[in-house]
Amino acid sequence: MIDLNDPDMKEIVIEFCDESDELIEELRDTLDEFEDHPEKPEYLEKFGQTIDRIMGASKTLGLQDLGDLCQMGKIIGYKASQVGEQPLQEVSGGILFDLCDLVEVLLTNLREGSESHDFNVEAFKGRLEWLAAKFKHIERASCAFDEKEAKGAKAKGKTTTAELDRLINQFGRAS
Repeated sequence: MIDLNDPDMKEIVIEFCDESDELIEELRDTLDEFEDHPEKPEYLEKFGQTIDRIMGASKTLGLQDLGDLCQMGKIIGYKASQVGEQPLQEVSGGILFDLCDLVEVLLTNLREGSESHDFNVEAFKGRLEWLAAKFKHIERASCAFDEKEAKGAKAKGKTTTAELDRLINQFGRAS
């Protein structure tokens, strides 16, 4: 847990949370657009691009659970945009809405220096595991696709569903 008694750290955390709140609003707007236009999976890809910003800042601050949750959202957004099955994309959108709710819970906990929540993490992990199984055939987990870059990322284990599986399995253990 971050020491909120340190005034400098508290200021950083407040700024991070405020910026993340704005990005969550943008994420929800993107998902609303996708609900209105489910034939446009590029909204799911945009979700992945946007949540990547929260992910990077979270990991920089050492907020492992929040960073991992955002990374799962990024991978799901990218993979869902490629799956080619509109009903599965729509289910993915619903799960991404729930992921936004959980990100908000973690941000509230961070602001308050608390670890309590009314979110059933285990049930959510079960939904993520089900969804990850539906994406097994999709190797690419990023929006930009460059053959050389993709081979390097695959060798590092960053683009496969195995990375999503790993994140799901470890989620909730870092705190």
